[in-house]
This record gives sequence, C-alpha cells and structure tokens, in this order.
Amino acid sequence: MQQDVYGASRKSHPPQAGARQGSGLDPLQKIASFMAKHEIAGLPRNYHLVHEAFDGHNPGLARDLGALGQRPTQHALDQLGLKHRLASHCGLAEEKLQSEGVALLAKLSEHVGLGILHKQTFAHALETISRSIREDETRGIGELIAELDFLAAAAADLLQTETELALKLKNGLQQIEAANRAAEAAKAMMMKDGLTGLPNRLAFMKRLDELLEDSAAPAAALIVVDIDDFRSINQQFGQDAGNRLLKHMAAIFRKTIKKNDFVARIDGDAFAFLFRDVTVEDAHVIAERLHAAIENNLVFAAEPGAHSGGLGLSIGIALSPTAASPMQLLANAEKALHVARANPRQPIAVYPAAVGRAAGRQVA
Repeated sequence: MQQDVYGASRKSHPPQAGARQGSGLDPLQKIASFMAKHEIAGLPRNYHLVHEAFDGHNPGLARDLGALGQRPTQHALDQLGLKHRLASHCGLAEEKLQSEGVALLAKLSEHVGLGILHKQTFAHALETISRSIREDETRGIGELIAELDFLAAAAADLLQTETELALKLKNGLQQIEAANRAAEAAKAMMMKDGLTGLPNRLAFMKRLDELLEDSAAPAAALIVVDIDDFRSINQQFGQDAGNRLLKHMAAIFRKTIKKNDFVARIDGDAFAFLFRDVTVEDAHVIAERLHAAIENNLVFAAEPGAHSGGLGLSIGIALSPTAASPMQLLANAEKALHVARANPRQPIAVYPAAVGRAAGRQVA
C-alpha cells in the first residue's frame, strides 16, 4: 500500500525557538538569523543544536533553548546539547566522562593510600609493643593489658577502614563501569543519524573502510540513492514533510535489504548501501528492488485529492574492484549517480560503463 507522506495543504514550518523570524527566510537563514540575534557563536555544534530546536521533532529542546534567554552562554548551550544527547555534542560528553573518570580514579587512589597508611601505622604499633615486651620483662600485667587494648582498638579501626575502603572501591568500579557504558552510548550516538535512526556518514565510512581492508575478500557493491530534486520538495511542502519522507524511506530501506547488508543516510537526501559478495548483475537487481520499493510505497500529492505521483530516485552503483581506496569507490558511485540524475529514463547507472557511455555522448 502506498503512503502519502506529504502534501501542499499540510505545509509545515520550523517552530520558533524563542524568537520570531522572517517568514521569507529559508531554514538556514532563519537559523543564522537566530544565532546572530542571540549572539551564539558560529560553531558547528551550536548550529546543530539550533537546527534541532527549529526542526520541530524535539519540542523539549526548543523550550529549553528559549528558556536560556537572549544571550545564552556557551557553557549553557553545551549543557543543553548534552542533556538532549545531540550527536554533535557526543564528543563533549566523552570528554566529560573521561574527565570524571580521571577524577574518580584519583579519589580512589587517595582512599587506597589512606588504607595503606592505616596498615603501616598498625604494623608499626604492633612492632613497637612487641619489641617493648621482649626488652622489658618486668612490665606489669596492667601495662600489658593496656597495650593489648590499644592493639585491639587499632585493629578494630583498621578493620573499619578496610571495610569502608572495600565499599568505596566497589562503588568506584560501578561508577567507572557506568561511565564506560555512557561513553559507548555516546560513541554509538555519534554513528547514528538523528532523524532516521540509520547509521550516519561517519558510520558508513567506518564500515566502508572495514569492508575494503581485506584485498582478498569477494567483490562488494556500493549503491548510492538520491532523491530527485529534494530541495524543491522541501520548498513546496515544507521541511517537516520532507523529514517525514526521509523517515519513511529509511523504514522501507531497512525492510528491503537483508540483515547482513548495510544502509546509512550519508547526506540530506542521500542513502548509501553496502553489499558483500555480489556481481554487477546482482547489484543492478538490488538497485531495481530498492527503486521499486520506494516507487510502490511512497507517493505525494500536490493538493488533497489531486493525482498522486511516484517519488523520483537516482541510483549510482560501483563495485570494489573498480577502486583502490574507500574514497575512490565512493567517488565512482557518485559519478554513476551523476549520470543517473542526468537521465531520468534510466535512473540506475553503473560505474564505469554508464560513465563511459555518458562521456561518449558528450563527445559526439
């Protein structure tokens, strides 16, 4: 069943995060205007934070940003990004966790040092009393009892210190384990696209590097899928509708590929797929399946009740034997994608065959 994911009558606009922006501005201009008005530094993580607040998918972030006032400090902005676990702030989260871990280890080291000092003090007292008893055989029973009482008290104090130290070490280890889990979660978030939940470009490049590390491995295919004229879709139907479209596409792509295959959102409207042990023919069949999955499941209507049309896609394919490096393989797939964009009647292009034919047509 096809899904109508956006329509002109439902055109949406990014919410205002504590400031009224000009209705004639596009989203990028609105963000830049908001940051300039509130004297927010032009850092990538600040741009991402404001973009997420304007995007409408995180109203809590928008409210919190508005609550910071007219001139929020960088520290307040960073704390807000950490609170809402934005991918752009995961590096800060990891730094914070590392700093807290170092401080915790320093505190545990101090506790261990105090425990050792207590042991040394008790051992010294025991040695002193033992030597005193050996050297002075005339000491009375009262003095011996007093010294034994002292040793008993010192031993009890040492036992309490050891018990407290064991508890502090246990709690410290639990905090370190929790920090490690949080660090792993932060790393995972850095690899995840916030809108679609798919792996992002960083995760894609990591997987691509791993895939091509073994030169003896079977051929792998890289397929890049791009939405035709996505900018005009956003302009006509609104950014919120465009975001819904991307989320629907991501869900369809997940269902279309196999468990061991890989899909990531690598750009605003671009998705990349990696397939192991496939031929050119296999890759072309897979690309046709991806194209058909979107064509059969996503439509759009310019007006309510108007004729619905399928979503246009362009697809570029490149196989690992055509490239000496991950970046070259990606470049090859993007060259094929460029050829596919230029010929809507043949929306699937394979490198190098399609690129060579396109160059031949230009020469002719």
